[in-house]
Amino acid sequence: MRRTPIVLALLGALALTGCSSSGGQSAQSAQSVPESSAASSGATYAVITHAAPGDSFWDVVKNGAEAAGKEYGVTVTYQGDGDPAKQSQLIDQAVSQKVDGLVVSMANPDALKEAIGKAVAAKIPVVTINSGADSSKAFGAITHVGQSEDVAGQGAGEQLKAAGVTKLLCVIHEAGNVGLDQRCKGAEQTLGGTVERLQVDVSNLADVTSKITAKLQSDQQVNGVLALNPAIAVAARDAIRDSGSQAKLATFDLSGDVVAAIKDGEILFAVDQQQYLQGYLPITFLDLYRKNLNTVGGGLPVNTGPGFVTKDNAEQVAKLAEAGTR
Repeated sequence: MRRTPIVLALLGALALTGCSSSGGQSAQSAQSVPESSAASSGATYAVITHAAPGDSFWDVVKNGAEAAGKEYGVTVTYQGDGDPAKQSQLIDQAVSQKVDGLVVSMANPDALKEAIGKAVAAKIPVVTINSGADSSKAFGAITHVGQSEDVAGQGAGEQLKAAGVTKLLCVIHEAGNVGLDQRCKGAEQTLGGTVERLQVDVSNLADVTSKITAKLQSDQQVNGVLALNPAIAVAARDAIRDSGSQAKLATFDLSGDVVAAIKDGEILFAVDQQQYLQGYLPITFLDLYRKNLNTVGGGLPVNTGPGFVTKDNAEQVAKLAEAGTR
């Protein structure tokens, strides 16, 4: 059977999901692939997330989406805003521009329901990513791409339990983000000990370090910290140093600093959802849907994780992260 380049690219991308492998400031930007790449199609796909360019996690998502756009000869725009109301406005703008497809992260699904409903009513196919998997099908999206936050949290809890953690501090950096709470709940289910949540503000990392330090000093039974964001992980590492605590540290998601800390033994592991795929695969799926009415997932999410980055594979992952794909 003859395979087209787009099918080969899809198969290659899906194969990556078996490999291991969020804060941000309110802002807006739009970038597209060069006109020469998009000329063969004329299609435009809008990626609208709850984080602006400049966030280390979401920039990798953006890289994946733009790489897929270049591969398939389509225009990809990226816009992001951490305020759900403003994110909804960006979705409304994309609908009014009659884009050919939408990719939306749903950290706060209820706030986006009406805007996504308008896109579906306008017959614009929607792929949701990262957060909000439980609401994706009900909102009319053709599929969801991301990791199961419950399963990822359970995996983190299992590994922390094996490391001897009995009382865990789970640090939540975005109020109202359903995915973060699911991660903590998952860890609670498998740890077999106590999980306590600490709310912090990702935009003030000095205060994050201070709050974690104070908690570790006031409650010396806390012997584990789970960060849900790479920047928070670095702040937690500093807090453990400052407090003189022996608490074990783990995190969700990668950055160059996190990989270096894993290599140095300061962080046990990172739960890696391979966010490059959360940009690349939705553009692939939208283009297949536009050209051939293909749908993927059968009503279930397409999982991009979890994988685990440990001291054993951190060196290999570091090289890929330098290229902006992990």
